[in-house]
Amino acid sequence: MSYSDPGNPDAYSNAWRNDGGVRPHAYDPYLQPELFRGVATRRVFAFLIDLLVIAVPVILGYLFIALFGLVTLGLGWALFWLAWPASVIWAVVYYGACIGGPHSATLGMRVMDLELRTWYGAPGYFVLGAMHAVLFWVSISFLTPFVVLVGLFNGRRRLLHDIVLGTVVINNSLRARLPQQAARTY
Repeated sequence: MSYSDPGNPDAYSNAWRNDGGVRPHAYDPYLQPELFRGVATRRVFAFLIDLLVIAVPVILGYLFIALFGLVTLGLGWALFWLAWPASVIWAVVYYGACIGGPHSATLGMRVMDLELRTWYGAPGYFVLGAMHAVLFWVSISFLTPFVVLVGLFNGRRRLLHDIVLGTVVINNSLRARLPQQAARTY
């Protein structure tokens, strides 16, 4: 499929194009700086909120297993080997479902009025949200928290995993107020 209308990320056609098939960036930090103002700081707080949302069910699950182990005289503690994989699955499903949902944002991002979009302006989807979480945790694990410094040195405030996945986090309420780009025909 080729993309036929850069002003409308949902417009696809099978028509031949002579522009090399390259989509322009939907959000320009120099033409629309308000979209990126305060995003880095609010992403930190959104992450902390999301961490709380993920941690509460995990902690409750661990407490349930501990109490279940007491009631079953230690037999229930065998479920602890399932707790860590279940925690990872829960986090990936949470990010995938939230970013793939109608708001393209996790609960923390919604509280902080942020939204994740592809670099060409399309909303997020489940696999993108799941991969966003996985790449974030992998990059933090291997490259230490210094990977977050990447966001301070680019205009779109994109972190390393955003660049790899081709996503951008913007101010949600300001995006809705921006004038729509005029449709171009090729």
